Amino acid sequence: MGKRAATKRQKAQAAFDASNFFEKGAARETQLYAIPGGGNDWHPDDADAPKRMPEPAHGARNQRYQKTVKPRSENQARLLEALEDKSLVCALGPAGTGKTYLAICKAVEALQKGKVARIILSRPAVEAGEQIGFLPGAMEDKLAPYLRPLYDALSDRLSPQQLKHMMAEGLIEIAPIGFMRGRTLNNAFVVIDEAQNCTYTQIKMLLTRLGWHSTMVVTGDPAQSDLLPELSGLGKAAERLEKLGGASVIRLQGQDVVRHPLVAEMLDVL
Repeated sequence: MGKRAATKRQKAQAAFDASNFFEKGAARETQLYAIPGGGNDWHPDDADAPKRMPEPAHGARNQRYQKTVKPRSENQARLLEALEDKSLVCALGPAGTGKTYLAICKAVEALQKGKVARIILSRPAVEAGEQIGFLPGAMEDKLAPYLRPLYDALSDRLSPQQLKHMMAEGLIEIAPIGFMRGRTLNNAFVVIDEAQNCTYTQIKMLLTRLGWHSTMVVTGDPAQSDLLPELSGLGKAAERLEKLGGASVIRLQGQDVVRHPLVAEMLDVL
């Protein structure tokens, strides 16, 4: 028994041999891109590097991070301009028009440049027609499923380590709408997503949290509210905010959709 146990222990503690996972004589492919008709020594820092990013090699992963966000429509350009100039911006439009993504991009940019001290994300915890029941964990854990779209946008602009560090340090804060009353949000970039699921009273309370040196962005689609039509307050609030000089209401349309082209067609028929 002692000899058999020793043999098992030796096998369990044996060093990992990567060669077991490759065929003999096969070379491991480490290059992400291949130049058609060229060699395998291409590097993006080379002086004679091609202007266009080469096509990915067969089977290789092509993952690139875009540092500069550019508008893809006239209304998106107006939205980006409003996010630069106005303290309060309402971005209304159908799904896939980039409302939340552009707001998150501007929030991260403002934080990295030192224009604000923190990012505050808020979203109503309203189910889309179904009951998901009790969610265990702390407050952040309970809100995580509702805030997943915001996390996805943040992950596209920040590395996982940066995002985790900023949330731990309080630079990125998750603020439930129910706990916002009584606060004054100074020196912050506030993003209120899916505001069509807020009542008029909730939106009024959220808007009046705006403090000094802060920017607040309210995004939503009044046509896709999960509340009863008479309860959603986004459309009514946007109409009244258009009269204010310090606020801007940007209404995006179906032609601003940047998702699959079929999304814009479905919006016309559904």
